[in-house]
Amino acid sequence: MTASALHRVPEPAPVPAPGTPGWTRPLPGTGLAVSAVCAGGSPLGSMPGVFGYEVAAERAVETVLAVLESPVRFLDTANGYSDGESERRIGRGLAAYRERHGALPDDVVVATKVDPRDGDYSADRVRRSVDESRERLGLDRLPLVHLHDPENFDFADLTARGGALDALLALRESGEVGSVGLAGGPVPEMRRYLDLGVFDVLLVHNRWTLVDRSAGSLIAAAAARGTGVLNAAVYGGGILAQQTPSADRPSATRYGYREAPPETLAAVDGLRALCARHGTTLATAALQFSARDPRVVSTIVGVSRPDRVAQTLEAFRHELPASFWQEAGELVPSAQAWLDPTA
Repeated sequence: MTASALHRVPEPAPVPAPGTPGWTRPLPGTGLAVSAVCAGGSPLGSMPGVFGYEVAAERAVETVLAVLESPVRFLDTANGYSDGESERRIGRGLAAYRERHGALPDDVVVATKVDPRDGDYSADRVRRSVDESRERLGLDRLPLVHLHDPENFDFADLTARGGALDALLALRESGEVGSVGLAGGPVPEMRRYLDLGVFDVLLVHNRWTLVDRSAGSLIAAAAARGTGVLNAAVYGGGILAQQTPSADRPSATRYGYREAPPETLAAVDGLRALCARHGTTLATAALQFSARDPRVVSTIVGVSRPDRVAQTLEAFRHELPASFWQEAGELVPSAQAWLDPTA
């Protein structure tokens, strides 16, 4: 159970500690600078069907304030998260910070994504999506906007002249949007979009983790183009964040929104034991796997309560030896167990 060279981290970089040199770095293709970790806003909208728990509006706002008061300089959300509720709550948090301090920090970057509505992913819908996001977030200009989950629609339709992608690129050209990103799942489809050569940033999820290396070739292609790379869902939906299963909370069995194959479950058990021997947690290892990849500019981690911000930052301060990563690499499941086996 070993990954090929294409699916390993090339020449791993030191994991940066919060607030130290290297913590904030340029995002290639954009002119933006972002922190090594990004606060993912999907849980803030409260999606119990996805995450298994509710998030109250006030707790979401307090979480945003905790992010803004921390070394985290990057927030991520989407128009479609909870039908816009994630953006609304983040907007409330941004407004509350302005009330307390007079203005937002100059170095904070808020990224969002355009989403379809009722099956409509037309150019008009893209423009409305951007307008909705600006209003909810309370921002005159959006520094980074991704084309979100295009794999669920016909490639020819979305990339046609006058289609959704054209509209998003026009918004960049006009200055209403700073940079344009591509955010999606299945690697073969994402590669079709990346090869168009028009995206500033690539956001992958669930496919560059301790147990799934599907996105290895995609990340390599993006880095070779000078495209900024963001990595999300490094916990695979939660299975790589659970250190000690119990009777009250049995071991998770789903990875990337689907039931995990036996080989992946065995790898998770092996990683959990490895972390215990090294005095660390599975969540820390999962986060650091992404953070030590020099091609990944920022790792997106969902946050849903204020203390989660501090916990995430602490994971960056825990040093893991090279021997740990060598053993972890030996536990990677074969490609057939990954979300995209043929990628």
